[in-house]
Amino acid sequence: MADSLKFEIREDLGSISETATGWKKELNLISWNDREPKYDLRDWSADHKKMGKGVTLSLEELRELKKLLNTMDI
Repeated sequence: MADSLKFEIREDLGSISETATGWKKELNLISWNDREPKYDLRDWSADHKKMGKGVTLSLEELRELKKLLNTMDI
């Protein structure tokens, strides 16, 4: 799937977890197919050549997610 998509990681915002094989669940700001960058949470191989399924959020959606997380007792 990654071969058919054009993407540019504009900003690496951080890693949430890492597997024994070196894949990391990361939050990044990514431009997909030369579009406006969006916030993206997904698993990546160490070289960022392979990716897993993930979720892409606009700034507004990320703000709403933050509000939801802030209301949770975790």
